[in-house]
Amino acid sequence: MSTITHAQAYLVDVEVETVRTDAVQAFLKQETVFVEIATADGGSGTGYTYTIGTGGTAVLAMLRDHLLPRLLGADARRVEAVWHDLFAATRATTVGAITSLALAAADTALWDWRCRSAGLPLWVMAGGAKDRIPLYDTEGGWLHLSTDELVDGAKRSQAAGLPGVKIKIGKPSAAEDVERVAALRAAVGPAFDVMVDANQSLTGAEAVRRARLLEPYDLAWLEEPLPADDVAGHEALARSTSIPVAVGESLYSVGQFREYLQRQAAGIVQVDVARVGGITPWLKVAHLAEAFNVAVCPHFLMELHVSLCCAVPASRYLEHIPQLRAITREPMAVVDGHAVAPSTPGLGISWDRDQIDNRRVA
Repeated sequence: MSTITHAQAYLVDVEVETVRTDAVQAFLKQETVFVEIATADGGSGTGYTYTIGTGGTAVLAMLRDHLLPRLLGADARRVEAVWHDLFAATRATTVGAITSLALAAADTALWDWRCRSAGLPLWVMAGGAKDRIPLYDTEGGWLHLSTDELVDGAKRSQAAGLPGVKIKIGKPSAAEDVERVAALRAAVGPAFDVMVDANQSLTGAEAVRRARLLEPYDLAWLEEPLPADDVAGHEALARSTSIPVAVGESLYSVGQFREYLQRQAAGIVQVDVARVGGITPWLKVAHLAEAFNVAVCPHFLMELHVSLCCAVPASRYLEHIPQLRAITREPMAVVDGHAVAPSTPGLGISWDRDQIDNRRVA
């Protein structure tokens, strides 16, 4: 029987692996909310979600108070039915970050159970489009780093075989952003991808201005230039620049992505599996992007996104920000600048249960 007989959630704090800053915030810690389910036939699944320092207890409360009780007695095989039931039960708080993050923890646990029950890795179960995905690095590009440090980080990534890097922009002076990007481009040459990320820090007019200043450096994309709810501003910016505009890490529903794509306001889709509500809606966004001939380059969570990128045809890049090494037994496999999809059944993440227990928040 595939009836869910057990469901629990708990919070684990994972320290950041390095100092991470951007134009509007710092990554304080990874509040990681786990969900574990078990079924009458002995099957089990583990899912998770995250914040970068605040709101983890709210996500945990949403799960414990509202979502997990509805999982009990549900048929774990019916992932779509379960997701929609949980969504409907929390309609008063959707679409919103806390609810979507909580939905993601439950949904990824269901997919882990589903894949384990079938004896298949997630990337095959969800589509099996490819077995590896190009990797770009963000860890060497944080806003507090000096220009020399940005250049050194990019050169290390290039020497390691990665095809691209991303750096943060949003300095008070546009000239400083341009100087940093120019130095980086000069150091890595024309055949290496350079992306920039403003983390929603610019006004519409300033985004247009900085995009024009940055166009000579042949950027792969300009990420989150404006607040995520400013669809019209992104649309205007996309029409004014040759740099692809990337959005998605701060969007929390399939419908929000649809609006961006319909208005040609996004040239790159950066859907985050935790923030969009789980694997079930993530796949819908990825296939929607494919229908609009737009590339998918998800935000963060590389240990899970590697499998999702490999599941779908529209994926182009995976972001390299290692953050789970403290609570996993094996690192994500990287070969020739590509992340390789794990072959083990389930999500493909080898959790270190002892280290997880050591970091549980009471």
